[in-house]
Amino acid sequence: MTVRKAVILAAGHGTRFLPATKAVPKEMLPLVDAPIIQYIVQEAVDAGLTHITIVSAASKRALEDHFDRNLELEEALASGHREAALREVRRLADMADIAFVRQKQRLGNGHAVLMARQIVGDEPFAIYFPDDVIVSDTPAIRQLMDVFERRGGSVLALQRLPREEVVHYGVIKPEPLDDRTYRVRGIVEKPSVEEAPSDLTTVGRFVVTPRLISILEETAPGRAGEIWLMDALDRLAQEEPVFGYEFEGQRFDTGQPLGLLQASVSLALEREDIGPALKRYLRTLSLD
Repeated sequence: MTVRKAVILAAGHGTRFLPATKAVPKEMLPLVDAPIIQYIVQEAVDAGLTHITIVSAASKRALEDHFDRNLELEEALASGHREAALREVRRLADMADIAFVRQKQRLGNGHAVLMARQIVGDEPFAIYFPDDVIVSDTPAIRQLMDVFERRGGSVLALQRLPREEVVHYGVIKPEPLDDRTYRVRGIVEKPSVEEAPSDLTTVGRFVVTPRLISILEETAPGRAGEIWLMDALDRLAQEEPVFGYEFEGQRFDTGQPLGLLQASVSLALEREDIGPALKRYLRTLSLD
């Protein structure tokens, strides 16, 4: 089956960025001069995904506005002969077929996926955690889609991390298949170092079969009364083949301040317009 649809989970509070995120959605925080959410949508578009659903919340209207037309701004740019900026703001409204649904109660990331079930229907689809920005030659989700098409089962993005860091992630029980690809025999969410079945952790990219939706509908709330995606994926792996793939690229966790800074600096250094000046500035700093 061809993967056409993506679900981006963007309903979280963003408490690690308070007070900045009191009024501004964390997905709208900038990486240089574009918000995080734009990088995520661009990756989906570049991968060939044509129908994108963003699951947001009542406090996140700015996400919708970012991908909408702003005629007053466009008129100001046109009258100021700022053609490049005008093309860019118009492009945002046309870059993809984007639907927005709201998670009216924050009842877990699995519950957030369910908010899009009417849109994804009986099709495989991609899931994004937008905190994870991945810079790669081939879009990270496209790499998973390629494995999905070859293997015929759900695919999870994997990253190998030091043992002391796996406690913050879902960790797979792997069965090696070939270079970078594993059969997932189970997933343990945020295990202790001693309980972790491997050092292969899941990160914010998934391509899943439609069966995941029905499993989520059958999944009882767990910790803190919430429905968790990892619990459903673990059950999915017991029912049908689920694979993991160590993606190629550099991942930044923009859901925490240090990761956002690292991503911003790394992306800025690659820019011809500001990279050289930033390098000169960084050389002036006394880095003890």
